[in-house]
Amino acid sequence: MDFVLASASPARLAVLRAAGIDPVVHVSGVDEDAVAAELTDPTPEQLVLALARAKVDAVAAAVAESHPDAVVVGCDSMLSFDGEVVGKPGTPEVARERWLRMRGGTGELLTGHVVVRLDGGARTKDSGATETTTVRFASPSEHEIDAYLATGEPLNVAGGFTLDGLGGWFVDGIDGDPSSVIGISLPLTRTLLTDVDVSVVDLWW
Repeated sequence: MDFVLASASPARLAVLRAAGIDPVVHVSGVDEDAVAAELTDPTPEQLVLALARAKVDAVAAAVAESHPDAVVVGCDSMLSFDGEVVGKPGTPEVARERWLRMRGGTGELLTGHVVVRLDGGARTKDSGATETTTVRFASPSEHEIDAYLATGEPLNVAGGFTLDGLGGWFVDGIDGDPSSVIGISLPLTRTLLTDVDVSVVDLWW
């Protein structure tokens, strides 16, 4: 059975490879803003789960012929901070403004996960859930923030920070699952695979 990752995230790919799985990567191309716009006043958990499901639905349909016996896994991460739910900053200006607000504070990194099982090209089972991890941010100086922004790293990651990269210097600690903050929760993914009658050890190299 193939493991198909419905994500372009190099961080998610690295987590899976380090944990014994070398997935087939297939990017969904889903318009996340359009998916979010169709939701009526969603909770942060509902939002990330809906986005993860949209990605998996698109990829499962696309790979059903080329990978007829597979599990397709998709994720979406966002940061909930001070009453606002944010994704990727996209620009240095947005990232800088967020970091000036986040430093010294605490946020919640939410990652929605959805797993779909394909048997003979047909969807047979699926399961989804959200993992929430508390992140305690350090208080970097404006010089440190500007240097971090200049690397480009925070622009295209949820919340504008990484735990496993340069951003790790500016995180004092977390309460919860570190792999979920990086992009894909290994414990939760294992549980969801079990829900669709797949043992993670059968997917190892």
